[in-house]
Amino acid sequence: MRRRRMNQLYIGNLSPAATAQDLRQLFGERQLPLPGQVLLKSGYAFVDYPDQNWAIRAIETLSGKVELHGKVMEVDYSVPKKLRSRKIQIRNIPPHLQWEVLDGLLAQYGTVENVEQVNTDTETAVVNVTYATKEEAKVAIEKLSDQQLENCSFKISYIPDEEVSSPPPPQRSRRGGHSSRERGSSPGGSSQPKQLEFPLRMLVPTQFVGAIIGKEGLTIKNLTKQTQSKVDIHRKENAGAAEKPITIHATPEGCSEACRMILDIMQKEADETKSAEEIPLKILAHNSLVGRLIGKEGRNLKKIEQDTGTKITISPLQDLTIYNPERTITVKGSTEACSKAEVEIMKKLREAYESDVVAVNQQANLIPGLNLSALGIFSTGLSMLPSTPGARGAAAATPYHPFAQSGRRRTGSSAYLSSLYGAPPAGAFPHQHPVPEQEVVNLFIPTQAVGAIIGKKGQHIKQLARFAGASIKIAPAEGPDASERMVIITGPPEAQFKAQGRIFGKLKEENFFNPKEEVKLEAHIKVPSFAAGRVIGKGGKTVNELQNLTSAEVIVPRDQTPDENEEVVVKIIGHFFASQTAQRKIREIVQQVKQQEHKHAQGAVASQHSK
Repeated sequence: MRRRRMNQLYIGNLSPAATAQDLRQLFGERQLPLPGQVLLKSGYAFVDYPDQNWAIRAIETLSGKVELHGKVMEVDYSVPKKLRSRKIQIRNIPPHLQWEVLDGLLAQYGTVENVEQVNTDTETAVVNVTYATKEEAKVAIEKLSDQQLENCSFKISYIPDEEVSSPPPPQRSRRGGHSSRERGSSPGGSSQPKQLEFPLRMLVPTQFVGAIIGKEGLTIKNLTKQTQSKVDIHRKENAGAAEKPITIHATPEGCSEACRMILDIMQKEADETKSAEEIPLKILAHNSLVGRLIGKEGRNLKKIEQDTGTKITISPLQDLTIYNPERTITVKGSTEACSKAEVEIMKKLREAYESDVVAVNQQANLIPGLNLSALGIFSTGLSMLPSTPGARGAAAATPYHPFAQSGRRRTGSSAYLSSLYGAPPAGAFPHQHPVPEQEVVNLFIPTQAVGAIIGKKGQHIKQLARFAGASIKIAPAEGPDASERMVIITGPPEAQFKAQGRIFGKLKEENFFNPKEEVKLEAHIKVPSFAAGRVIGKGGKTVNELQNLTSAEVIVPRDQTPDENEEVVVKIIGHFFASQTAQRKIREIVQQVKQQEHKHAQGAVASQHSK
């Protein structure tokens, strides 16, 4: 069975007089040339486009807007009714729309498993959405079609679901429960796990793109051959922009060598044309990684500047939008100095990325049934794992939340992250309940941030509670000069993860913390007084191990008087992933203690009956 092509379009409401040549001419006149065959039927036709960007342009330009032989054409993705499944595409989204607003809107109609942004050259944004069931996708299409938001009317289509429209690939021999593809190796290659790919993303002035490519592409071919890299120049992104992104896929050393060669090419071109004195290096990095590059009080960045003799600046958070989840790191200095700085900058970014992957893995194992790809919890201020950009000149499907799979074939990092989705391994969390246990967490936020969390007329906190599936209340201030307010979050583990993640992200996004530092908050959870000793451990051993494992500060205040429920407070201070991991580990310890207590009680009852 031939695999259905992602970008096949259906053209409906055609006049019987319409011919294939008419369609070619009409598409061509609107700069939408048809590269393949036009399959013409009675009253409709099918055409193929090489990538999603062209398909979107054709739909937006033609559908309901253009007449052929007196009939207004309909253009949409070709998805037969029997193949209409869980995947839909939403177009004409306001480009400055906050993620949380879009997430809240989508969550009203069902469980969203994945959302990925499609980079297009349209002024508005486009996302592909996967719901948990096809029934939910159908409801979303019915409810969201033509819905107005910020003067934009949503346009929605079904898109092909590869799981439905293509047969499963043949099974390969497995080693240790993973196929060679899952492990990141090529077919017939080594079974060694492949190192996570972390590409270098650069911005270059549009005027130098021709020089980088070279006559008949010879310069770029020579560069890729020498550095053993794959270099994607995204020429069609941001039409008319003064700068274009370049993505370099290679080893760290290959990325650095390719970067140096590109800087040399641009500097030579600038010298010959006298268009600029010194060309700065501009590196693109996802916002979540930038705080760790900067370091506490800017120490990391200052050290790189001092060691390399460069001046480094980073674009402000305010520049981040639905289209732009990346910050621009601008490095000024000689070509040699910029090249040295690139090595150090990418080293820090790569370390932060790998740390996030490990944290994701921990969360997948620690929270029962947590589907990380469905969360979509992060605003622009939190972890957003870099996606794998599309091929040169093609549109890339970019995940806008940390754990979404990329639009490309799963290799390298995307394959690794894909293996983390879904339920955790058997035995990873042995004490699961049929109905998730309700947990209460008190999270402390700066007093001045309360308005941002509540939102205008309470809209933000309502959306957050609905999205997370949790109760979220803000306690009254303890006094007129209180620097912090307590947010009381009640809900099962996954709801806690969503709600707390969003709050951390909102505080970062709204600049309540220094841009040069990660958001660290204090969380309080209550544990039974009889389990407090086990959390501390003999001589403080367990609590010390917890702190080393999670990077969070864990405090069990001594000499606490238990409350009316015989519970005491455990304080956890740290960034989001650290806090989440500590919370899960502590609750796991408590669950084990409770089970032991239950067994002892049952044993005591049994011994009494036997007397």
